Amino acid sequence: MSMLLSPLIANVHFPPISEVKRWLADRPDDGRELIDLCQAVPDYPPAPEMTAYLATLPADPLMSKYSPDEGLPEVRTALCGYYARKYGAALSPDNVCLTIGASQAFWLALVTLCRAGDEIVVQTPYYFDHAMALDILGIQGRYAPFVESRGGLPDPAQIERLITDKTRAILVVTPSNPTGAIVPPDTVRELFDIARRHGIALLLDETYNEFIPGGLRPHGLFTDPAWGDHFVQLASFGKTYALTGYRAGMLVASADFIHQALKAQDSMAVCQPRITQHAVRFGVEHLDRWVADNREMMSRRHDLFRAEFTRPGNRFHLAASGAFFAWVRHPFTGCSGRQAAKRLVDEAAILSLPGEVFGPGLEGYLRLAFGNIREETIPEAVQRFREMKI
Repeated sequence: MSMLLSPLIANVHFPPISEVKRWLADRPDDGRELIDLCQAVPDYPPAPEMTAYLATLPADPLMSKYSPDEGLPEVRTALCGYYARKYGAALSPDNVCLTIGASQAFWLALVTLCRAGDEIVVQTPYYFDHAMALDILGIQGRYAPFVESRGGLPDPAQIERLITDKTRAILVVTPSNPTGAIVPPDTVRELFDIARRHGIALLLDETYNEFIPGGLRPHGLFTDPAWGDHFVQLASFGKTYALTGYRAGMLVASADFIHQALKAQDSMAVCQPRITQHAVRFGVEHLDRWVADNREMMSRRHDLFRAEFTRPGNRFHLAASGAFFAWVRHPFTGCSGRQAAKRLVDEAAILSLPGEVFGPGLEGYLRLAFGNIREETIPEAVQRFREMKI
């Protein structure tokens, strides 16, 4: 190992999606097309009217310039209107910082909240990039275990028991990546009350908030006049508007928190690209119906996947599922998730992610991102699981 490496980063696992995609070079060619259930990327393009609008922008010389670190005022104002519709929130533009994806928003939140040696209580299965960031920064994760009988939902009492005098935040993803589970608003409120009681933050990643069936309000925290004292939200529009490569993220917090976070923003990224900001503004002002149509389509995909997967005779067990994802217990006794996922690549031409990258003790599981395959492909994908030899 190079003497130049930090011990912290040297001990962090390699990005899981990059790891499993390297397996494809050695995959036997059996004539079947690969079904990629590895990465959650919408299979559909951005709305045609979005694409047409963005095509008009590059000739504007301003498009090549920096914006304010936190984002253009008119974009943040438009986002406040969106939050009023989505959450009943009365946000100010000062509550918003546009970021290079939700992952950068998470880093901003971490470096504003924590220093090395602090702790964050994390619900497992967690999003692997979150744990990687904690490890790189020397922040200790205290992990609330996955309980299959709860379908991946957090147990507030269990989370509260993990809080110590070093704890700075509770981290939850809803809808969950990797399980798809949607945390009910009452549970979100209970977690917020726990955070307030202990003087810490509830850090909520809501990347998939537009894929809750029926477009229901995810929670009511923003209607609490003192929400900013103990609530920090990570948001993304990459999945919402099929703009994953545009890296359209956002940090939402109190005005004071955002003011302090801008110190890191300026030294880390300066600003989100202007063209991404204009894409987000166009989306929140014009594409509510398009988003709703895609939500309904994704709900149909989930319902079909669940119905096919749970028919008798499948030795893979569906432990949890929801927006974009299925969390599956594999049947290979004595095999790690990596070994099971590698077998699926080699024997079924199915690409998935191993459970252990989402938390300790989860070697018996796999994450399937069914949201990036069309409805007509779902029966074939599930049939390949059914045909696996154990």
